Parts: sequence; C-alpha cells; structure tokens
Amino acid sequence: MRFSSGGRLHARFAFGELVVISLRDGYVDMPPIRLRDESGKPLDEVPDVVPLAEGNLRLSVNAFYVTDGTKSVLIDTGSSDGWLPTMGSLLEAMTEAGVARDAITDVAITHRHRDHVDGLIAPDGSEAFPELQRVWIGANDTSVFTGKLEPVRDRVVPVTERVAINDWVTAVPAPGHTAGHTVYEVRSSSGRLVVWGDTVHVPTLQFGRPEICCEYDGDRSQARGVRAGLLEQLAQPGEFVAGAHLDSPGVGRVTRAGDGYALEYLAPPIS
Repeated sequence: MRFSSGGRLHARFAFGELVVISLRDGYVDMPPIRLRDESGKPLDEVPDVVPLAEGNLRLSVNAFYVTDGTKSVLIDTGSSDGWLPTMGSLLEAMTEAGVARDAITDVAITHRHRDHVDGLIAPDGSEAFPELQRVWIGANDTSVFTGKLEPVRDRVVPVTERVAINDWVTAVPAPGHTAGHTVYEVRSSSGRLVVWGDTVHVPTLQFGRPEICCEYDGDRSQARGVRAGLLEQLAQPGEFVAGAHLDSPGVGRVTRAGDGYALEYLAPPIS
C-alpha cells in the first residue's frame, strides 16, 4: 500500500488494483477522563506520549472511500451538521479529492455513533449520496435509522455475520464498542486493509497499551478482546489498518513493540 497524493482534507493511496482515499471529516476533543483502565476507573495520569490540545485528547474523524474504478464503497460518513463545528467536512473533502457524490452506491457503517453515520444526510437535509442503494451496518445498530436518518432506512442491510459486500470488501462483526460494531476487510493483490472504526480512539496510547478502553465502549471487555485480536492479526506481513480516529489520514501498518504494538503511518499527517 502506497501513499500517492493528498491535500488539506484527503489522502490517496494505491492499494494493488484498488484506490483508497482517506477523507477528513474533522476532529473532536474529549477530556482524558474518558479513558479507562482494566478496572474501569479513569486513568490516574495520561502518559507524556499522549499529546493534549488545551488539556483535551484530540481525535481525528476519518472516513474512507475505496474503488476499483467501476464499483466504490464509502466506509463511514462523518457527522454532517449533527455534532460539533469542528466536524462535518466530508463532502468538502470528497470535492477536494475528486470523488463524486453520485458515484457512491454502497455505504458501509462501522457503528451507530453520529460521527460515523450522520453524514448520510447533508446539512441541507437532502440525502448526501443521491445514487445510494445499500447501507451496510451491524444488525444491533440499525435502530439509529429514525428521525433525521429515516429517509435511508429502506436501504439498510443488517450485518449479522461475515458477509461480502462486493468482490473486495467484506463486513466482519466486531462488537464491543457498540453491539453492532463492524469492521471492513478490503483485499487486493497488495494485501489486506482492515478499516476498523472505533477499535482504537487514542493511537498514541492504545497501541502500546491495548488494555486501555474508552468510556464510550459499550462492553469494554468485549472491545478489549476485539482490539487484541485485530492487533495480533494486523502485525503480520501484508496487513494494513485504517481507523476513524487514527491521526488523519489514518492509514498505517501495525508492528510489534515490546509487550504491545506500534503504528507506522503511511502518509504525512493532515493537521
């Protein structure tokens, strides 16, 4: 997998016969008290390796567009105008990257939280992707499609088990963060890319200490187990990861480091 070009809100990668484009929706700041140790208590102290922005953890919010030149899948959609003013840049990022909104027929959602799913509806209230045919999401997270998201409910495809979306993307249930949390495997002749949603929130901390969870993990024990399993798999040759909250553009390679892991980014940061 190779970084080929980028801009203020996007980064493009060549991945065998596929193209992967990271799209920056923005960022969210949250207090360090959201981090939890194995007992469920807030961390006594945030390690110095974790950068803070005015005392807060700054989490990138990324979505990922994958195409073979004919078919395309958008994995997560950002927050539109549904949350904070520091977010909601997905459609601008798509324009910058040259990705047409009507090119997207399939959207794959990692989980129900608004910074991943609200972008299905544009700020003006219209559907963000006019040619949308299917919205893939874990079956236990489908209750989110009410109110603002009701217009796309008839195209929701609940994911209950490992299932192929097309020839090169597979949905894999990975519950823990939410009951319906789902990761997406993207395979090409260059290897496997796992787009893992909220498996990791704070990359400077959780790769080295994967036992640390986030307050927002619905089942922390389950989330911890999923994270451990994925990190072990991704530390093998030919494996790559893309994460919603890895530092933008959020694409890298996992390596082993002591008793934990480390992340080697494949592109320069988007600040």
